[in-house]
Amino acid sequence: MSFEWPWQYNFPPFFTLQPNVDTRQKQLAAWCSLVLSFCRHRKLYTLDVLEAQESPIFNNKKIERKLSVEAIQIVFEELRKKGNLEWLDKNKSRCLIMWRRPEAWGKLIYEWVSKNGLVNSVFTLYELSNGDDTENEEFHGLEDWMLLRSLQALQAEGKAEVITVEDGKGVKFF
Repeated sequence: MSFEWPWQYNFPPFFTLQPNVDTRQKQLAAWCSLVLSFCRHRKLYTLDVLEAQESPIFNNKKIERKLSVEAIQIVFEELRKKGNLEWLDKNKSRCLIMWRRPEAWGKLIYEWVSKNGLVNSVFTLYELSNGDDTENEEFHGLEDWMLLRSLQALQAEGKAEVITVEDGKGVKFF
């Protein structure tokens, strides 16, 4: 399934931050939506700012336009303010991208647990994210850092407990 680009993506001025405040707000909202949709489509969880400039998200070769590194950082800062991005370093060169928040992943995981009668069961993180039983679930292949945060969100709700097992971390669902 190929990614469907929004109409703005083929509109050259989209790749230049607009000076008018109202226009810029709409433009940043469109960029944020595009980044989250693209990352969700490709199941991307980490981005590098310099690499991002050359990726299809910010570089439309068809119209020969790309967003500047400074503008990319402004888009990323907007995503951070919305809770969809966390910087991995002080230089703000790499980031975690959360196209779905940990609480939402936790809800999906718990729905699967409940639907399959697995309450009061214990799983390793590997079984949840890579096991045969979860192969057709959206959370299959979820990176460990996000899986752990999702389970910690469930733990805060009293629906799970993150535990230590022989070969790492696991979880018991309530």
